[in-house]
Amino acid sequence: MKCLGLNKSHKLCSLISIDALFMRSGDVQSALAYPMRVVWRVNPSRKADVHTPKFLISVPRRRLHHAVDRVKMRRRIREAYRLNRAVIFADIHLPVDMAFIYVADKLTDYKQVDKAMIKCLTKIAEQCSQKSQVS
Repeated sequence: MKCLGLNKSHKLCSLISIDALFMRSGDVQSALAYPMRVVWRVNPSRKADVHTPKFLISVPRRRLHHAVDRVKMRRRIREAYRLNRAVIFADIHLPVDMAFIYVADKLTDYKQVDKAMIKCLTKIAEQCSQKSQVS
């Protein structure tokens, strides 16, 4: 399977969508898979023809004090998402907004990040498939 790159259409940039994602409302869900926490919601306000999952990555300065380490973790998380998204979201056709938040206090290797990403994406896929069956 060919893994395509990530472009602007995959990134969550809208301030309104980001604010809605971090509001403590009923439609926002989250899961923890160490070293990441994922927060997601199905965004009904997006256009009907755009079903691309959108994501953002946050590596807080409070967790990793050096910018070099934050960039390194952001790259590892982005690569894990890029490689695993096609397998997970092949059957889901909902406009999902996701935020991956790094929660560890030190650098973790790519293997652990990849494992956590698979857990997070599997959890999102399960919840979205249940939501699409109910609708």
